Amino acid sequence: MAKTIEMITPISVSKLPTGFHADGGNLYLRVKDTGARSWVFRYKQAGKVTELGLGATTSRTLKQARVLAVKMRTALKEGKNPAPLIKEKLDITAMTFKDYALELIEAKRTEWRNTKHAQQWENTLDQFAYPKLGAKLPADVTLADVKAVLMPIWTTKTETAVRLRGRIEQVLDYAAVHEDADRRNPARWRGNLDKVFPQPKKVSKVVHHPSAPYIEVPDIMSHLRGKDTASAYNLRFTILTASRSGESRGALWSEIDMDNKVWTIPASRMKAEREHKVPLCDEAIEVLTIMKKWNIKDSDIVFMGSRETSITDVAINKTLHAINPNISVHGFRSSFRVWGAETTSTPSAVLELALAHVNQNEVEAAYQRSDLFERRRDLMTTWGNYCKTKGNVIHLAKTA
Repeated sequence: MAKTIEMITPISVSKLPTGFHADGGNLYLRVKDTGARSWVFRYKQAGKVTELGLGATTSRTLKQARVLAVKMRTALKEGKNPAPLIKEKLDITAMTFKDYALELIEAKRTEWRNTKHAQQWENTLDQFAYPKLGAKLPADVTLADVKAVLMPIWTTKTETAVRLRGRIEQVLDYAAVHEDADRRNPARWRGNLDKVFPQPKKVSKVVHHPSAPYIEVPDIMSHLRGKDTASAYNLRFTILTASRSGESRGALWSEIDMDNKVWTIPASRMKAEREHKVPLCDEAIEVLTIMKKWNIKDSDIVFMGSRETSITDVAINKTLHAINPNISVHGFRSSFRVWGAETTSTPSAVLELALAHVNQNEVEAAYQRSDLFERRRDLMTTWGNYCKTKGNVIHLAKTA
């Protein structure tokens, strides 16, 4: 039986030439010489080919034809005659899995921190989920359907499969809520798919961002100081603040307090969705001073790219890989963390706060309400001084 691959588009329904056009999943569009257009459900059983007319395109839309085709394929699988389904009352309000997915993406778009997240949803669902689930009504999606989507990529593209599973689960939950339906979600992990698939961690080992040993950081910084480009300045700033690339690339002048040497990143731009104050060392201030002189258009963007928007991660990676192609920008956070643990007496809590990590210990977090800003200022000053050395170890004196 053919797979649902949705070859026909809503626009092409009225433009395809005379002939018999496959949409996939047994559904066809017949265009006669007269220009009349109608839907056909075609299947083969016991060697005999049967064609069932589903009505003209003027009375049944592409979406409605696909929904009906799904029901008819299900009937065939169950050994039933699909023909009586054609006469059932047409539900023009029925929404498919794809309809709900697109609606959910739009609803979530404003709360996602960047457009890349929305694109990842759209791309993974379009590539893996829609071909098998797109035309189905959410209530008709079964465990077998979800397995058919995930099984081919669970061991080969584990991370993608895990994220895809979660997205399918969210779409089905979203549909159930809006349909006021109480039904089991076949994409749920616990007590469901965890009985079907091996644990992701058992299939694919966690791959950490490749980082430079901290003894190499001063040399890398020296190379960057020899480059008079926005990407080099941004990379220096990223390393000196131990921040995430997206946070530093998106830095705004309205977040910077040059007098008090503080960069306040709003919660909306932080991974943990909490405001984060970063103490700025002398070299970080030097970088900002240069960027201020470059800001000829009086823009709020600190590190501006060629298109008068924030500099891209591609530009930053290109600059870094010209120095060392085997490390990542994010890896410098690890370099900073190991340096702090091995060469200073800085408490772990201070190092974790410097990285804007959330304390997973609820009891500790409840009592540790300070952001230890002054301790972190000492730490970042020492880190900045270390980055100017030739790799010599600097010990941070214990605070009384």
